[in-house]
Order: sequence, then structure tokens, then C-alpha cells
Amino acid sequence: MNRAPYRAASFGPVDVEQVTRPDGSVLLRSRFELGPYPRVLTERLVHWAAVAPDRAFLARRDEGGRWRMLTYGQALSRVERIAQGLLDRGLGPERPIAILSENSLEHGLLALAALHVGVPFAPISPAYSLLSADFGRLSHVIRRLTPGLVLVSDGPSYQRAVAQTVAPDVEVIATGRGLEGERSAPFDRLESRRPTRDVARAHAAIEPDQVAKILFTSGSTGAPKGVINTHRMLCSNLQQIAQCFPCMVEAPLDLVDWLPWHHTFGGNHNFGLVLSTGGTLHIDDGKPTPAGMATTIANLREIAPTVYFNVPKGFAELLTRLEADAALRRTFFSRLKLMFYAGAGLAQPVWDGLERLALDALGARVVITSGLGCTESAPSSLFAHWSGTWSGLLGVPVPGLELKLARVDQKLEARYRGPNVTPGYFRQAEATQAAFDEEGFYRTGDALRFVDSREPNRGMLFDGRIAEDFKLSTGTWVSAGPVRAAVVEACAPLVADAVLTGIDRDCVGAILFPALSECQRLANVPETAPAAEVVAHPLVRARLSAALEACAARATGSASQVLRAVLTAIPPSTDAGEVTDKGSLNQRAVLDGRAALVESLHATPPGEGVFVIIKRSNE
Repeated sequence: MNRAPYRAASFGPVDVEQVTRPDGSVLLRSRFELGPYPRVLTERLVHWAAVAPDRAFLARRDEGGRWRMLTYGQALSRVERIAQGLLDRGLGPERPIAILSENSLEHGLLALAALHVGVPFAPISPAYSLLSADFGRLSHVIRRLTPGLVLVSDGPSYQRAVAQTVAPDVEVIATGRGLEGERSAPFDRLESRRPTRDVARAHAAIEPDQVAKILFTSGSTGAPKGVINTHRMLCSNLQQIAQCFPCMVEAPLDLVDWLPWHHTFGGNHNFGLVLSTGGTLHIDDGKPTPAGMATTIANLREIAPTVYFNVPKGFAELLTRLEADAALRRTFFSRLKLMFYAGAGLAQPVWDGLERLALDALGARVVITSGLGCTESAPSSLFAHWSGTWSGLLGVPVPGLELKLARVDQKLEARYRGPNVTPGYFRQAEATQAAFDEEGFYRTGDALRFVDSREPNRGMLFDGRIAEDFKLSTGTWVSAGPVRAAVVEACAPLVADAVLTGIDRDCVGAILFPALSECQRLANVPETAPAAEVVAHPLVRARLSAALEACAARATGSASQVLRAVLTAIPPSTDAGEVTDKGSLNQRAVLDGRAALVESLHATPPGEGVFVIIKRSNE
């Protein structure tokens, strides 16, 4: 299969300049100049409304399952009316917009209207409102923003969150059912006036470095930080993507996409690409969970995407459905040019399975690739924009971005400088100052290593998060990222994620978070079975014990050998900060909040339920 051809797809050229400095740091940049890009993203909406006014731009199923379409012409007309409503309310940098909503047509229209007249907005993770018991993170975000307008998608669902976090004098707009009493107004209240010349004047006055939107990300440091996204960041990054992937922009994209707009992957990258290309974004209300995939699969049976973006978990869930359904395979691969994953490494069995099914459906493979970025870089910084890549390859810097690899302890930290990099954090001067080095490079905290330091065009590999690395009691450094990835891959599909332990201990340990549905399937127990019963099931423990032993046998020394592990029945907590707004684990919060479990894991003798792996003599 490795010799099978790829379906034709065009990619930008690769030519990286590398400079090694006397202090050991390395500078990398593309030799290709960044091309021109719009001043404001909605210039593309104006363009497509003129060129293709009847083409579908956004689509979402209504309660009856029918696609509700919004064309480019309709979108521009409504955006201009909403923009007038925003100006009438005196909204701006001191009174921005807070959006408490899943992806929707109204969410998209309000975001575009805000961009069009320079009113900053912040799409906020619905989990802060819907899954939190104390609304601590939402309260923090609302206090930081001081919004002049709040959008909610459904009044009853957000009732408690709004009541506890939003001041009574702040206007609330509901796209669906309203809040109790007269606390909210319907969405059409925003578009009640025809646009005046004020809309055109406000649009023309926008400067590229003004705040366009604020994306809150908690990362690994606790309270959410508001990452400033300027108009220049959004527009320059879309040009950077276009130069790396001409196959994405040479024709209008057709996407089926669930990725949330409060996150940079879905809200900047995917939404922006569709608008840039005059494409169509079918909003997928599914999620990469066993239950949520039913909605995604129903959409993919009907809509054949031209490019498919997802996180590795989503591709893993999709693979099992594609393997079981030949008709779904034919539709899914029929127009597909590219599969792109981000957020974590794609397991090799999933990668191989997708290539195998594409070959079966098309007689050719479809390129699978990825890159590296973050909320602070809008998001794209590196891409592996060529065929023949493999899981974990992050590629090379995008045009216009300078990548500095700075020596930190034993690793190379990726630092960014360029038009797509944030100027800092919203109303957090101290955090902003700490985020940049003395040359103005943003410190990502991501460690990278070369595929081949003599040939930078071969790209970079992820080498973990610097803040997550630690030393054992022997003084040996543990590179947490690669070790954690190896454990999760070895224990797949029973383990969804893991946090490594062992700071100042004799060996590396791991807290394993189960993929509960897979464990239930192996144990042959109903979905209603208590999690504690499932993780203690003999079949589950036997399979994991064998996987952990095999993983330890492949390790090369004490720093990469996990010798203690525990499968926890307690899921990660949003309120405790164990889950970031990106859905990833906050390693530090897990270790701090589960100190007793860590002690039990490393105790002599170990606590109940701890896997003890026989130490191998491969030091």
C-alpha cells in the first residue's frame, strides 16, 4: 500500500532557510514571501456576495432534519443589518460581545457583523455554562470581558449561567427560546434597522492590528486567558494556509464540520477557509463520541466533503463506521482531496485504515497530514504540506512566520514571530509580558526536534510540552509527551488519555483515563454499568496489563518505561480545571487534584488496583 499512488492534490513548495546561532538557538523561515491578504475578513464576504450571491455559505439542519441554508447574498444583507444594530448599541473594545452558543447560523452572522464594523467578540466554550456546577470559569471570563451584549443559543439551557455571571443591565439576545421573564430579546431585534452609512464608515476605519476577536484558552495554567486575535492575524494566516495548500483554495471548499468556533481550529481555520474560498460549511451537530457520531454519519451519507478536518478521536470513530459501510465509504471519499488532523497524534492503525479504505474506494490514497499551531498563532505555524507524510510529522514554518528553536534545559522550545502571532492577552499585561522573549518571539512551551537537522525541509517532530517534563529521583529527565503518547497508543482503544506521574519518584507512573464505551464492549456489560465496575473488570485489567507490559518492553530506559499505572473511574473535571477549553487534559491540575491517587500509585506496597509492571533490563 505504501507504493500506491495518491489522488491528485496540489501543495505549495518547500524551501526552508536555517540559521544556527552561537547560543545554540536555531532560526527557521520559509524562503517564500507571504502574499497579499485582506485588511478585514469580511472583504471576502462582500466579494462572494457579488460574485456568487446564490451559493450556499452556511447550512445547518433544523429540528425537522432539513438543511437550513444561508447564501452569500443573504449573509451579507443580514450581516450589514446586524452591524447597524451593534453600532446603535455603542459596542466596541470596552463593551465587546460574548457569544454563549454552539455553532449556528446566528452565531456565524453575529461574528461576521462584529468583524465587519470592528466590534471585538468572544465565542465562549458552552461547557463553561452547560457542564459547570459553579460557573467559576464563565464568571472569570465575563468579568475580564465586561461585555455590552451577550448571545445565548437557548434561554432555558443558559438560564442559571446568565443569572449568576451576567450583570442585569447587560443586554441578552437569544437565538432560540428566551430566558425567563423579559431578560432576553429575540435575535431579530439585532437586525431591525436597515444599514446606514455608519456601517460602511465603521468598516473602512478598521485598522489591521485592531482586536477582532478574543479566544479564551486555559492551557495548563488554570484560569482562562483571553488571546487577542487581530484582523491581521486572521487574514494573514488564511493566506499562509493558502500558500501551503493550494488544493484547499483552488475551488470552493465543501465542509462537513463539527469543530467548535470557540476554538481556533474550527472558528479561525475552518470557518475562515470556507469564507475565503466561497465554499459551503455544513454545520455538523455531531461529536466524536459513540453517541454523537450518529449525527455526523447521517450528514456524511448526504454530503461528500472536499477536505475533511478532525481531531484524531474523530478519525478513529469515523474509521469504524467507514469499515462497516461500503456506501458511506464511496460517498465520503468521492470528492475528498485531503484529510487533516490536529490536536494530537493520529494513531498509526487509524492512519493505515484510512489509507486502506481510500485505496479500496478510489484505487488511490488520499493524503493525510497535519501541522502545528496554537490559539496564539491564529492557529497555523507549521505544516507538512506534501504527500508521503506520517503520523507525528509537523512540517516546516509557513511563509511569513519566523520559528525560533530556543534551548530550554535539554530541549528546543518553539517560539513564533510573524503577522499571525498575537500581540498578547486581553487586559492581562503581566501575562502578555511573560509570554514573549527578549526578541519578541511568542514562547509556545512546545518542544520540537528535527527529522534531520542537516535537512530542515524534512520537517519537525513534536517533542512534548516543556512544562510537563520532569525528573525522576535518579536525576533522569522524563520527556512526558512522547512517553504519554506511547502509553496511550499501546493501551488503545481502552484508554482515551493519560497523565504521567513520577516527579522525584523512583519510576514513571501513569493515571489512565478509560475510553469507557470500549471498556464496556470488551467486558460485555451494559452502558449503565458503574464506571468503577467496568475499570475493575478482569477482562479489561488483563488486556491493559498485557498492553502495559508490552509498552515497557519496547522502552529504552527508565525515563521511557512506565512501571506503575492505575485506570481511574473518575472522569476529568471541568470545574477543577482538569479539562482545558480545547478538550485536552490539564496535566498539572490532574496531578494537583489527585494527589492521593498519585501517592497510592507510587506507595510501597502500591494501592488497590495499581498495575505494577515488571522492570526490564534494557537500561
